[in-house]
Amino acid sequence: MNIRQYISGPLTGFGLAVAAIAGVLDQASKLYLLFVYDLANNPTRLGPFFDFVLTKNTGISYGLFSGGGDLGRWVLLGLKAAAVGLLWAWLSKAENRLTALALGLIMGGAVGNAIDRLAYGWVVDFVFFHVSGADWRFNWYVFNLADVAIVAGVIGLLYESVIGDRAAKAP
Repeated sequence: MNIRQYISGPLTGFGLAVAAIAGVLDQASKLYLLFVYDLANNPTRLGPFFDFVLTKNTGISYGLFSGGGDLGRWVLLGLKAAAVGLLWAWLSKAENRLTALALGLIMGGAVGNAIDRLAYGWVVDFVFFHVSGADWRFNWYVFNLADVAIVAGVIGLLYESVIGDRAAKAP
């Protein structure tokens, strides 16, 4: 397979458009919250379950692998670039819109977070989900729109592999 086939698969353009939209929305929300709203100085309660707070995530999901300094940053960027390349190759062979949509969401989210890592050295996370009762509290991790896109994409791929038309069926 040559490079032209990676760019011109039947649903590649659709998936790349989804990736671009996801990445742009993620970056726009972060830029607005950082530089217009000044989230660092204005944490905001959005309701009983959600707050906007600024978290500088130097690791990956849940802050894992956050102690690597500049070397860790570049290793994570390299891994992310490799993952996006593999996802793009998969996208070039996508046979239905759900696969292309899901892969595009994952790629767009990965690129959105990679841009943060390149620009700031950390990923901008800002949505804090929490639930509390009289004597208990559950805090979910702080996330961003790129994370939402990645999770939605993974859910789409899981749906397709387990429930979708092409899912493996028991005899």
